[in-house]
Amino acid sequence: MITEAIMVIDDDQDLRETIVEILENYDFSVIACATAEAALQAMKDDIPCIVLLDNMMPGMGGMALIPLLKKDYPGIKIIMITAFSTVDNAVEAMKSGADDYLAKPFKRDELLVAVRRALEKLKFSQQESEPCMDEALASLSNQIRRQILTILSTKGEMRFMDITRMLGIQDHTKVNFHLKNLKSNSLITQNREKAYRLTSQGKKIIDCLQLLSKRITP
Repeated sequence: MITEAIMVIDDDQDLRETIVEILENYDFSVIACATAEAALQAMKDDIPCIVLLDNMMPGMGGMALIPLLKKDYPGIKIIMITAFSTVDNAVEAMKSGADDYLAKPFKRDELLVAVRRALEKLKFSQQESEPCMDEALASLSNQIRRQILTILSTKGEMRFMDITRMLGIQDHTKVNFHLKNLKSNSLITQNREKAYRLTSQGKKIIDCLQLLSKRITP
């Protein structure tokens, strides 16, 4: 089972410990390994969600490890770390299955952005795999429905007339039509007082919309 841990694989002890310290300071759970072989052994007990992988290491190198990880753990996101900041190395890493690329020396903020970007990709891919998510996303082709979800995500619960006023739409029939569409796709529901609120599926959709528009900052 994939955990929320981040694995750092680097034979450079100073760099490895620095990366671990940075990530742990931001409340990430971290597993550190000095070699690819040690990492493969550690993954028998804990499968990380993200791997920060050095390119040049004694024994098995990072480039050789990537296809093994992608084959056995396809859900893992891999960030390649290399001292050679060339386009050729980046292209080769991506072709091997890496999801991102960091060139040494890199700054703390660059590391954090790469990790957060990988986490966002993981979250989005997990949401896409949810049952009926395709149909739910398709229902958002209409701007009014997206506005309704956004309003409910901010306000929590709202009655029909309050939603209509916030939308600025005088045609109540139109608003009712879109509310029914959202209910049929299990994105919103009503309580006994007839107030609308997001379902768990609706909250996931909001997360998807935010991921699509979000600028990741350290």
